[in-house]
Amino acid sequence: MKLIFESERIEDYLGEIQPYIRFDTPLVKEKIKFIESKTADPKERAKLAFEIARDEIHHSFDTKEPEVTISAEAVLKSCNGICFAKSHLLATLLRGMSIPCGFCYQRVLRKTNNPNSGHALHGLNAVYLKDYGWFRLDPRGNKAGVDSQFSIETEKLAYPIRPEFGEIDYPNVFTKPLDSVIRSMESSKDTAELFFKRPEEI
Repeated sequence: MKLIFESERIEDYLGEIQPYIRFDTPLVKEKIKFIESKTADPKERAKLAFEIARDEIHHSFDTKEPEVTISAEAVLKSCNGICFAKSHLLATLLRGMSIPCGFCYQRVLRKTNNPNSGHALHGLNAVYLKDYGWFRLDPRGNKAGVDSQFSIETEKLAYPIRPEFGEIDYPNVFTKPLDSVIRSMESSKDTAELFFKRPEEI
């Protein structure tokens, strides 16, 4: 897929986005320090950050965790978050290590195997490494039927997109989370409400 960038300025994919993408909060600083202590190689740092967001953070819809986490700090504190929250964490960790990272979305069935359930956005990331260029990663979290991996040349994302069900793989790479996504998260009293309030399209 040919990606479409909101900005051609690489620095626009490096900055903080208050109040949710911040590098100066305690748990974020601690996690970045941990990653940097393990390796100096940008690729390995990106891989470790991805695995932390994918594996250490439980997907709230899987665990039925009611708390809606939005910021990277809240996600690390709770160890729970939906796809959007996990993508916010991955972007925060990478940007905090000067690795450019953007925000991507897919339109998928709200309930994977129910064509009558309507649609909702699913959040993931695009990452830039100097030696490899841009590639997408999906920190959603694996489970039966979902196997997302750190893969640069061949995408290994969480969901195969099924156009016959109205699903869309958007090629856009945004510099910040969509306003509609943030509004849906901020206005939901719990993740059960958020499940149905997620935007249907970008």
